[in-house]
Amino acid sequence: MNKRPNLSPGLPSSQQIIDFITTSNEAVGKREIAKHFGLHGAEKIALKALLKDMTDEGLVDLAPGRAFHKHGGLPRVTVLRVAAIDGSTVWAVPEHWEGAGPAPRLRVMEQGRKGALGMGDRILARTEERGGGHIAHPMKKLQAGGETVIGVLVEDMGPGGKPILWLRPADKRARHDFAVADKGDANIGDLVRAELTGRGPAIKAKVVERLGDPFAPKSLSMIAIARHEIPHVFGAETLAEAEIAAKLPLTPDGREDLRYLPIIAIDPIDARDHDDAVWAEPDTDGPNKGGFRAIIAIADVSYYVRPDGALDREARRRGNSVYFPDQVVPMLPETLSAGVCSLKAGQDRAALACHLVIDKQGKVTSWRFTRALVRLRANIAYEHAQAAYDDGAPREDWDADVLPALQNLWACWVLLAKARAARAPLDLDLPERQVVLDEQGGIAEIRVRDRLDSMRLIEDYMIAANVAAAKALEAKKSPVMYRIHEPPSREKLVSLKDYLETFEQSFALGQVITPAVFNRLIDGFSEDDRLPEIMQAILRSQTQAYYGPANAGHFGLALGSYAHFTSPIRRYADLIVHRALVDGYKLEVPGKPKGLPERTGLGDADAKGLSRIGEAISALERRAMEAERETVDRYVAAYLSNKKGEIVQARITGVQPFGFFATVDGLGGDGLVPVSTLGNERFFYDEKARTLDSEHGRVSFTVGERLELRLIDANPISGALRFELPDAPEGGYRNRPPRRDGMKDKAGKHVVGKRGRPANIKHKGRRR
Repeated sequence: MNKRPNLSPGLPSSQQIIDFITTSNEAVGKREIAKHFGLHGAEKIALKALLKDMTDEGLVDLAPGRAFHKHGGLPRVTVLRVAAIDGSTVWAVPEHWEGAGPAPRLRVMEQGRKGALGMGDRILARTEERGGGHIAHPMKKLQAGGETVIGVLVEDMGPGGKPILWLRPADKRARHDFAVADKGDANIGDLVRAELTGRGPAIKAKVVERLGDPFAPKSLSMIAIARHEIPHVFGAETLAEAEIAAKLPLTPDGREDLRYLPIIAIDPIDARDHDDAVWAEPDTDGPNKGGFRAIIAIADVSYYVRPDGALDREARRRGNSVYFPDQVVPMLPETLSAGVCSLKAGQDRAALACHLVIDKQGKVTSWRFTRALVRLRANIAYEHAQAAYDDGAPREDWDADVLPALQNLWACWVLLAKARAARAPLDLDLPERQVVLDEQGGIAEIRVRDRLDSMRLIEDYMIAANVAAAKALEAKKSPVMYRIHEPPSREKLVSLKDYLETFEQSFALGQVITPAVFNRLIDGFSEDDRLPEIMQAILRSQTQAYYGPANAGHFGLALGSYAHFTSPIRRYADLIVHRALVDGYKLEVPGKPKGLPERTGLGDADAKGLSRIGEAISALERRAMEAERETVDRYVAAYLSNKKGEIVQARITGVQPFGFFATVDGLGGDGLVPVSTLGNERFFYDEKARTLDSEHGRVSFTVGERLELRLIDANPISGALRFELPDAPEGGYRNRPPRRDGMKDKAGKHVVGKRGRPANIKHKGRRR
């Protein structure tokens, strides 16, 4: 990095420049900065050097047109594309976004504009941060583009028997199909990407890319990849650097040689990569007699993926790996993620080792971190580890020291579990769906994943290592990328209290809210069929965890300091923590690799930019979770698609004025039961009690209620399910009086039947 120039009396500080850039109503270049601060002559030369340093350090970005803006943020003046219209509110996104994380959404202020904006319109706008979000003030309208939608081409018969093409969105939350103006080279039934143009009744779809057969292998995950714009192809520069990194020499130089220890990895049976391995041994004498020494060895990804290289830029752009039933979209190329970074039995691997001393109460009393060389004795599936411990017998393919190592791990875990129980973290035992595929990629079964002690064992070792990493960095006064889970907000607690009152269960808002408060609530319903609903309600009351450098603790785990350290193959946050540990413990390894950055530690620029990095990777994590959840829903719908008309056991998961949502027991996947199928009576929605009640009180549908339903439709493309009551007449109750609490037109009148329906939008559930 160039040495920063000495600030002259008139030269502004970096923060003053950032403040000017972020508050200016116009695009800000070097000329505008110099003019604003009254700089002349040599001061302008010093300003140029200062701006270069600020750019190198990641404090500002240089946008097209030589205008500066705050790093990771929006230029003050930029081109936006209209992405959504919600009533009178218009939302837009940057047309070109190179920042880390998903592009921000801006509310467009249309006051005083001639001509309303439509879907896909492009505008030159001045942007402004307001209330934690962004707004845009249009300056002029540009040549229109289009918002893209992923969907399937379907054909329907229009008036007079004329065929009409529709785009059926792959998003199950979409309420409409869209008329297709141009299908390009796509065929009926193809999965496509289309642009939406126009506004209101004039919205039409133009196919811009044919994505292929929606029922081909891996297609259900590819829908999510396309819809969420998840990067899934590595560029040539990234792959070339990965090949160079994979050939880095691996020697004991600068590393602690731990190859003599029987370290083992315990993972899911279908694991694609292996980040972590563990070892423990009892202390039989000395001050820690009755306790244990343990090592959590984590893949040393920082040795291979170095700051500012092509691999690092791509890993940060992805933020994390995304796991689907049929494939994984890795954060790192497979040469690393499934190759030299993956801890495999019998092979020398680079590791970052967390050494723990655990006393006989299960408390971690000390820790240290080293760069190490390990050679695992075994990679064991959770199921096999559990069976071997329960039976006291090794598998035939294990070395002689594997079972004793497993037994030591278990004995140490008993102490860790004791300490966890004393800490009383939030105990939400929510089922996890597992899609099992056959060799051809078809669905063999969908089941709830078993919860084994071997899984809890690994979790507790990983939590101990994560805490140690955070506290070690704090002790070194090093930057920390914390995993933060804040306590529930009062608003959510009030909502939970109102909900619990419908169960005749009190919940005092004046008490100090700790995880133990929720655990006692769960225990009170332990013998109640409504326990899953109670746990879901508690889950909804929690805040969403995120990454950041300002510690606010981890409420759910009841921990004051927590940082993700144990999965650097698949999470960029963990890689940041590894680099900080390399700096804090001075663990740089010798050598100057050709074709790779030399440094493996964090460095000043990223240390100063942890806040923006945390915001970006938190958003990318949310994107991955949504894509993964949607894909499992699509697999559930595909699994049920040949069971239409059958009666299923279900549970009501949500109630709305237009009907209720239910999920199939043991499978998941929400489906709608429309209110039009419930009977001839009117139904009234009680928001507080979360019920739909018939007008004369004969029938009530309540969240958590179990009932039998008939499966009417299962759409693998969107993942949507639709049910009706087993005794509902075909086509529903058509003689019901019209509802008066539905959609309204622009004049505020209630829309009944087909009135007010845009000509080019076909409402779901009313197809011919």
